[in-house]
Amino acid sequence: MSGARISSISMDSPASSVDLAVGDELVSVNGREPSDIIEYQQLIDGKTVTLVIRREGEDLARQVTIVKSEGQPLGLSIDSAVFDRIRTCDNHCSFCFIYQLPKGMRRSLYVKDDDFRLSFLYGNYTTLTRFTEFDFERVIDEGLSPLYVSIHTTDPELRAEMLRNPRGATSLRWLKELLRAGVEVHAQVVVCPGVNDAEHLERTLHDVISLYPELASVALVPVGVSAFSDEATMRPHTDAEARDVVALAERFQMLTLEILGRVSVFASDEFYLVAGRTPPSAAKFESLDQAENGIGLVAAFVQSFVDETPMDKLGTGFFQSVDGAPALGYRAPRGGESEVHEGDDVLVVTGEYAAPILREMFDAQGFSDVRILAVENRFFGGNIKVAGLLTGQDLIDALANVAPETVVLVPDVCLSEGRFLDGLDLDDLGRSVTIVPTTGKDLRSTLTSVRSRPVHA
Repeated sequence: MSGARISSISMDSPASSVDLAVGDELVSVNGREPSDIIEYQQLIDGKTVTLVIRREGEDLARQVTIVKSEGQPLGLSIDSAVFDRIRTCDNHCSFCFIYQLPKGMRRSLYVKDDDFRLSFLYGNYTTLTRFTEFDFERVIDEGLSPLYVSIHTTDPELRAEMLRNPRGATSLRWLKELLRAGVEVHAQVVVCPGVNDAEHLERTLHDVISLYPELASVALVPVGVSAFSDEATMRPHTDAEARDVVALAERFQMLTLEILGRVSVFASDEFYLVAGRTPPSAAKFESLDQAENGIGLVAAFVQSFVDETPMDKLGTGFFQSVDGAPALGYRAPRGGESEVHEGDDVLVVTGEYAAPILREMFDAQGFSDVRILAVENRFFGGNIKVAGLLTGQDLIDALANVAPETVVLVPDVCLSEGRFLDGLDLDDLGRSVTIVPTTGKDLRSTLTSVRSRPVHA
């Protein structure tokens, strides 16, 4: 990814009054060549903004000057977050899900980034193995906070082994420096059974308290293992192993509360589900900053469904990003807009993990007549059971025997720009479905709409 082009121009904005067009390439702003959207936003903050742009089909660049109020938005949307080049990841983690993707999928799915700028903009996790002194100074000078860091283990040798990168043994020194400088950091540990769990995980959590007490939160998440993994050491957690992780997390919740005055260690909802336990309620979380990582996501979804609160109002940051950052990757528009059809028979499609949660929630909230279809993820296999990784072909197979008149609700989280992960789109499903934004409030609103007719007993 390189360069920056104008993707849209807001009507009646300062930018709409000058000769700019969608597709124009941004060369410089006020005489500087911004390297990313962060620098671009800083450069356009003043009263006078001079842009040099290059238009397709023209040999010479052109200059335009825009006069506006200080701090007023320019009115341009840029198509990329990083203008020079995304700092790709040079780790080769045995648990990396990108290595578990089959060939032939969209090229963007195979991009591994380890770029602190994307950590700030979108909440992507960085291992800090490519972090430099210059990066550190920029984070501090520009106040790029919060950041999201993958720890995995605090044992230097084991971390280097897991990342398959010798810099993995030393890069956590940057974590200490960031915390010392007052940067808010959320961390994660991808727990791999037989590798960094048990006594290794306990040591990591002890180190979190003693070496990195300023961490805002530490998420323990299970390794995802698809059928395409060829790593001999990677396997899903057993029920007993998941229970051990949950028990360890809960023990350190009490320790961090006692020592630090706040809870900072959390096991993901998925660990609770594998362990056969109900994930914690919203009251158990001081914040939901790691909801996208599965920490309190169930609680936030249920609360949003029950009291119809928008997910972003719950402090989850769910599929949100820094203002001005272009929608990229899983932040891109979901697409697949569809009409809401009324019917007596309503079927909600979801992944295997969410199905029992939805059933309990529907029964408690007066939607017991709504059916739920837990779709098995045959495409990825393994322990991949979340709705966000469902594919078009798996939906086709699951809906094969569902009556055409049934109102089928599909979560938009399994779409990106109108396509499923396997490249299929809604037309390929061969039937009408209703796409629902993946929030509790939107699901309840849609269910209320489709059930406006009397429900037959």
